[in-house]
Amino acid sequence: MLINFSDATGGMFKDAASFLTADASQQQIAFDRWAAYDAEIARTFGDKADQFYVDAQIGRAFLTPQLFRIETQVYMRRYPNADLNGLIPINTDGDMWDVGTVFYSMDEVGKAEFLSGKGFDMPYASTLMDQKSRGFHLAGIGYEWSTQELQRAAKLGRSLPTDKAGAARKAAQFFKRSVAMTGRTPGAATSEKGWTGFTNDPNVPASNVTADGTGSTTTWATKSPDQISRDIWAAVNLVETQTKETHTATVVALPTQKLRYIEQTRMTDGSGTILDFIRGNRDGGDNITFKPIRELAGAGASGTDRMVAFDSSEEVVQFHLPGDHEFLPAFQKSSMTYEVGGIMNIGGTEVRLPKAMTYKDGI
Repeated sequence: MLINFSDATGGMFKDAASFLTADASQQQIAFDRWAAYDAEIARTFGDKADQFYVDAQIGRAFLTPQLFRIETQVYMRRYPNADLNGLIPINTDGDMWDVGTVFYSMDEVGKAEFLSGKGFDMPYASTLMDQKSRGFHLAGIGYEWSTQELQRAAKLGRSLPTDKAGAARKAAQFFKRSVAMTGRTPGAATSEKGWTGFTNDPNVPASNVTADGTGSTTTWATKSPDQISRDIWAAVNLVETQTKETHTATVVALPTQKLRYIEQTRMTDGSGTILDFIRGNRDGGDNITFKPIRELAGAGASGTDRMVAFDSSEEVVQFHLPGDHEFLPAFQKSSMTYEVGGIMNIGGTEVRLPKAMTYKDGI
């Protein structure tokens, strides 16, 4: 049985789209009505409690509609791309069962030269092709229900809790973010797959900011607003220098606390904040976007905070997510336990043009 939005919300909403565009107070009223609606349906199974153990059809009949409602609620609460959307480019090409991706890069070679009118030494232009591959890996997080939990829900006249399904979604989000940022699973000291992430790719040029703060230190807490502004511009300009002006830094990523600091600290002449000054003084090209990434705190050399300036395009860096987290159909895995598996297919973060990025440590 699929959920009927009109019945479940007492006629407030006809479909999911109208619910998602409503304000928070209307959604809360709808959730309250929905809970009462679910409880009334669950109550109808209360007199079947004794048959639940001996009649698999009744058990399945209770399980299936409840799981449909859990799936619907989880979908409406989730945030796309596990809070990665907008931080780094995400490549969703492929599907859950792809084993990897192959891509080709091409470089142009050759240069024009002066010729003799009767010469036979015409210079030629050509192209060089290169092939690279990236492997994908299956990961998962699901949840389970016991017959005891289903039995109690039926006796108490309530719907199955969505806590476990929501916890699985959240665990998947943390997993994807950790792999994207560091190459490691949450809490792991090393990468199981040998990956690195956006914050620690060894091929990206890295260096400390200038050590001219109080006591010849590098940290922004010891520097003037003008010195901090100079450090940021140095990182931005370095991307152009490293790529011989073929790429321009469009994003500067900072530890959250460092971004808040430059948002709130005024320039020495009082003309505006450090952030305002940087944004308002870009000559040509795209304006610089600043993004908070908490994983940059302590990501630099000797555990210092790290700043990243980069050209935010899939040509430069991308997180491979060919198969986002999804739940599989519920199945009965033992006489008293049901399982709902959740799977995803991930390829980690790939930096294809490391010189179009730069790490600046010690901030």
